Amino acid sequence: MTLSTKIAWDDTVLPFQLDGADIRGRVARLDGVLDGILKQHAYPPQVEALVAEMALLTALIGQTIKLRWKLQLQVQSKGPVRMISTDYYGPQNDGEPARIRAYASFDKDRLTEDGAPFDQVGEGYFAIMIDQGQGMQPYQGITPLAGGSLTSCAEAYFAQSEQIPTRFALSFGKSTEQDAPEHWRAGGMMIQTMPKAGMHVSEGSGEGGLLQAQDLVSGDAEENWNRVNFHLDTVDQLELIGPSVAPTDLLVRLFHEETPRVFDAQPVRFGCSCSEDKVRQSLSIYSARDIEKMTTDEGIVTADCQFCGAHYELDPATVGFEARKDEG
Repeated sequence: MTLSTKIAWDDTVLPFQLDGADIRGRVARLDGVLDGILKQHAYPPQVEALVAEMALLTALIGQTIKLRWKLQLQVQSKGPVRMISTDYYGPQNDGEPARIRAYASFDKDRLTEDGAPFDQVGEGYFAIMIDQGQGMQPYQGITPLAGGSLTSCAEAYFAQSEQIPTRFALSFGKSTEQDAPEHWRAGGMMIQTMPKAGMHVSEGSGEGGLLQAQDLVSGDAEENWNRVNFHLDTVDQLELIGPSVAPTDLLVRLFHEETPRVFDAQPVRFGCSCSEDKVRQSLSIYSARDIEKMTTDEGIVTADCQFCGAHYELDPATVGFEARKDEG
């Protein structure tokens, strides 16, 4: 594989369908976009891993939804990592990239070095929110933090809230390719049964009685699901993360008997929706007295974007619902 071929698959999500099994899926590769997200913050390694996993899940899930605006994934926890928030903005026009941003809030003193990254989150919930824009009712679904990973939480969400059998296989970490600086890479695959596949709902068999994918399939659908999952279990972590194996080659290796069919790849970029206008809007609920309390010794009101690090400095007389109106 040539270098140009490798680069062509970086920061993309490739939709596919397994015609022989009534299963659809996505293959994602994140390189520069993930490295850009994590370089915005000096996260400890445990937090970096959780943000990388969440960003990869967001890229895979976001591409499955015909968004006019935004998909948000969020973790709220009582553990050392209090919150992880990621946003996926669908492309406005055909051919344009989707945009992803992410950040985490945590108590550094409570982090532990032992155990898996998921041990840094405690009791709480995993949420998926879909906002289709102005005039549309937002949707939110939640599931408890359980199963030992954010990936397991996402699978439980689809089984519990959407009743769609869903499986993820993810790989992420710092790349140490020869003649290249160390940087973050991530790759993964998502598979789901097609809506027309026969399904039933049995008693939940997962942690806390939550539904699992296996509780939703029967008959031919169950046979197809088990067969495809068997092949997915043979995937190597380096095959997922790339860049040596192209997603199309990986699909042929894993599922050649299922007649894989691919669609146009969706490019993904880092992108933030913050702006000075949005900062002003968020401050519009405050009185002049409140704004005075927010004003620094230098006589300005400041705001920083947690996602991209953008810094805003505003004249206190021009913000809040009692703001000075421009003349003329």
